[in-house]
Amino acid sequence: MTPGKLELLASWLPTRPWYVSTGNAPALSHAGGFRLDDPEGEVGVEFMVVTDESGDRPVTYHVPLTYRGAPIEEPHEDDGAALVGTSEHGVLGRRWVYDGTGDPVMVAQLLALLQGHAQPQAQSESDTPDRSVVRHGAARPLSSPTGPSTVAETPEGTAVTIPTDTGPSTLTVVRVLRPSAPNPEHTCVTAPWRLPDGTEHRTPLATLRTES
Repeated sequence: MTPGKLELLASWLPTRPWYVSTGNAPALSHAGGFRLDDPEGEVGVEFMVVTDESGDRPVTYHVPLTYRGAPIEEPHEDDGAALVGTSEHGVLGRRWVYDGTGDPVMVAQLLALLQGHAQPQAQSESDTPDRSVVRHGAARPLSSPTGPSTVAETPEGTAVTIPTDTGPSTLTVVRVLRPSAPNPEHTCVTAPWRLPDGTEHRTPLATLRTES
């Protein structure tokens, strides 16, 4: 892809409220991640972990991305902010790259993963399950959404609230990663990531809370 994913993110990350500014342009490297399959086979869904080494200490970010052959057909008011950029793929042509929290396909597949209905896939190998990605807790089945999701950005992360007929469910995507254990009271998914020195850590990437 031209420009590449890290190039797109280097321009987009500083626009986010959870970005930790170093006073320098981001210097990004790949630190981990995995993929989820779109049941329709139309949208690429990738959970990227990248580390910014432009400051005194490395800062690691979690950015779920989606790749589309055309813009989202029915954009919500926040979809402009969700568009990371466009890139040219050598085989597929132009791709629209979105922050996944603003893409309904990513939200649906992440919910399926948190409920045990989706299988995480290796980031760079086709048809290969990624067994290092682990679901913790047991979320109750969600009712059908009764309206569009809302997205709220905070310095800690991104909260996607899904209204249902039994009450709202909140999907929280962790953005700035620090080594931590899952909260036993929450349904979450954890995955490993590596710092530039090769040290491996694990932390929750996303949590799900439901209200009845």
